[in-house]
Amino acid sequence: MTLSSTVLGLVLGVVLTLAVQRQRAKRSSPSPGSPKFSAGAINTPQLLAWIDDATQGWLILAPDLTIAYINARAERLLSISRNLLVRGLPIQQVLAIPQLDEVITSTRYQQRPLRSEWDQRGEPLEALVLPGSDEWLLVLVQSRQSLEAQQQQQERWVSDVAHELKTPLTALMLVSDRLELAVDDGDAVLVQRLQRELRRLQLMVEDLLELSRLENSLPQASGTYSALSLSDLVEGAWSSIRPLAETRQVELRFDESEPGPLMGDRPRLHRAVLNLLDNALRYSPDGAVVEVVIRPSGGWWMLSIRDHGQGLSESDLGNMFNRFYRGDPSRARSARSGSGLGLAIVQQIAVNHGGRVEARNHPGGGTCVELLLPKSMPIP
Repeated sequence: MTLSSTVLGLVLGVVLTLAVQRQRAKRSSPSPGSPKFSAGAINTPQLLAWIDDATQGWLILAPDLTIAYINARAERLLSISRNLLVRGLPIQQVLAIPQLDEVITSTRYQQRPLRSEWDQRGEPLEALVLPGSDEWLLVLVQSRQSLEAQQQQQERWVSDVAHELKTPLTALMLVSDRLELAVDDGDAVLVQRLQRELRRLQLMVEDLLELSRLENSLPQASGTYSALSLSDLVEGAWSSIRPLAETRQVELRFDESEPGPLMGDRPRLHRAVLNLLDNALRYSPDGAVVEVVIRPSGGWWMLSIRDHGQGLSESDLGNMFNRFYRGDPSRARSARSGSGLGLAIVQQIAVNHGGRVEARNHPGGGTCVELLLPKSMPIP
């Protein structure tokens, strides 16, 4: 924390005294071999832009203790409405936090960094107050919760919301089924559309729950592992979507020369392979093939699944494994819509098995997604 304070103090000095330095500093020739650096080379707007993007809350106080600058993170942590214009106002008029007032006063008189802690609407916060030139002050605010605790809280929230949504969605599906029997032909189309959207929401809730369970499970939880082969997973997953593939005359071309034996969580790896094959089917033209190859790659088994669609843009390649990301809809050759979580689930399953998943455009056309998993002893 000492190093962090020192670095931030240097940054503060540049930000708050840049104008003063320009007026007071006398230019002198640098000595031979000295580093050539000018404070004017870093402009104030650039520094303030960095402050705006900082993960800590930044609050800069003028000598009269009015708020000279505040970033969005500080506004959120200190529960200051972004609609309230606080710049230029005395800090005591904006915030009523005795612990913070005390440490600000002490820092001004002692001219050394001081720290304070308090609870803000149930969230534990801490502030580091740093003295600057000409009685300027920098207040750095951050949560005392660990990153792990914040992540666990977010995951619990997602899980709780998903559970709460299951019951009303089930009730709405029952109502829509009754409506389908009661309405005339003119309204039947609307009811069918309602049912499709409700099914999509149900799928999204189920996928959110699964993703939450995956994120809360320990990586490589070997207690649930069993001996399996990637070739069996591919055959089983394709059997699940074969009826959909046959309606569009899409075939599987599977090189079974390598079985790909390993230890893993069979249900979840089945889910990962199923999601990848379904994604390839979704973007394959009618009458095309989905190519699947298993091959060794150092200490890994690589499962490669290639479609023969239009390929991916750079934006899609960089974001396709993010939650709820949807690429260019013109690429999809199927009217089916997913939850937007399928590839995020694949990525988390791969991570939990000590592997990873990657995507690239194939030189011969289409998209190639590669699932890499650690090798294990051959199945007896």
